[in-house]
Amino acid sequence: MYENFKSHLQEELSGIEKAGLYKNERIITSPQGAVIRVSDGKEVLNFCANNYLGLSNNPSLIDAAKKALDTHGYGVSSVRFICGTQDIHKTLEAAISTFFGTEDAILYAACFDANGGVFEPLLTEKDAIISDALNHASIIDGVRLCKAQRYRYANADMNDLEQQLKKAQAQRFRLIVTDGVFSMDGNVAPLDKIYELAGKYNAMVMVDESHSAGVVGKTGRGVTEVYDLKGRIEIITGTLGKAFGGAIGGFTTGRKEIIDMLRQRSRPYLFSNSIPPMVAAAGVRMFEMMSQTNELQDKLHENTAYFVDKMIAAGFDIKPTESAICAVMLYDAKLSQDVAARLQEEGIYVTGFYYPVVPKGEARIRVQISAGHERTHLDKCIDAFTKVGKELGVI
Repeated sequence: MYENFKSHLQEELSGIEKAGLYKNERIITSPQGAVIRVSDGKEVLNFCANNYLGLSNNPSLIDAAKKALDTHGYGVSSVRFICGTQDIHKTLEAAISTFFGTEDAILYAACFDANGGVFEPLLTEKDAIISDALNHASIIDGVRLCKAQRYRYANADMNDLEQQLKKAQAQRFRLIVTDGVFSMDGNVAPLDKIYELAGKYNAMVMVDESHSAGVVGKTGRGVTEVYDLKGRIEIITGTLGKAFGGAIGGFTTGRKEIIDMLRQRSRPYLFSNSIPPMVAAAGVRMFEMMSQTNELQDKLHENTAYFVDKMIAAGFDIKPTESAICAVMLYDAKLSQDVAARLQEEGIYVTGFYYPVVPKGEARIRVQISAGHERTHLDKCIDAFTKVGKELGVI
C-alpha cells in the first residue's frame, strides 16, 4: 500500500514545488535576536520573528530559567491533575490573570492547544460560534472539534457580524471569536464594536491575543486595553511564544467558571504534560518586568511607526497596520520568494508568504518589527528593500 501512497505524495509535493509554493526550512545557529547567524555562518538582521519585545534572548529571562532548573528540575513528567502542577505554574497563572485583569487562567503547551481545547468543553450542538473569516488556523481547528453551530463573518466586518448574530439567535448560547491582531495583515479587531454587538444580541466574546498581547495598547495589555475593555471579555487566549519571551506555552484566561470547566474537560490540558518549570519561571519574570516599565512597548511602537512611514515613502504597497506586523504586498507567490532570497543576500532575513498561508494572489513579505531593533537595523532593512524592490520591478 505504501508504494502507491508514496507515489501519490511525490506527485503532490512535485506540484507544490512547481507552483512555487514549496516551503523550505532555513537554519539559524545562534540565539533568536535582532541579529542572527544562519547556517552558512553569515550574520543577518532578523525581521520575521514574533520576537516583538526582543525578549527571546533576554538575560533576565535566561537567568530565571537557569535557576528554575536547579529548584524545580527539567520537566514534570505528568499532566496537571495527576502530579504535574508545581507552585511555579500557579504563580504564572496568577500573573497572567493580573496582567489581563481577569479572574483566572489556565496554562497549555501552546496557544494552538488553548484554542483547540476551549470550544468543545463549553459549547454543544445547542449553541453557536460566530468566527471572523481570518481567524488563526488553531481557532478554525478548535471550532471543528466542537458540535456548536458555525457562523462566519467577513474580516472585521461589523455589518456581516450583525447579520450572523441575527441568524444565531436560534441557538442557546452565542460566542463571537476573533483574533486580536490578524497575523497576516496586522490589523486590530474592532473589539469595541464587537463588544457592543455582543451586548445587543446577547453573546459572549473570545479574543486570541497571541499577536497583540505585549504589542498593542499603551502598556501592551492587548486589544482589551486599546478599547478600554480590560476584564470585560469572557475568554482571552494567548501565547508565551511571541512577545512574552518567545519560548513555548499558551494560556486561556477569563471568567472563573469558564476556566474551572476547562480544567475539568479541556482535552489538551488533561492529556498533555505541564509546560517545563524553566519556561514557567521565565514567564513569571517576564510579567514582573512588564509591570515595572513600558520601555519596550514604547520602543516597539516608535520602531514600527518609523519603519512603516519610510517604506510607504519608498513606494511600497503596505497594508494598513495597527500592530508590529507590516505586510509588504507583492501579490505573486514566486516574486515573494525571489524578493526574500535577494533580501537575505543583502543581510535581511524575511520570509515570503503565499497560498495556502494567505489567499491566492495575496502573496507578501510579512515584516515583523521588534523592540530589539535599533534605528540602524531599520534603516538597513529599508535600504535593502528599496534596492531589491527596484531591481525586481516592485517599486
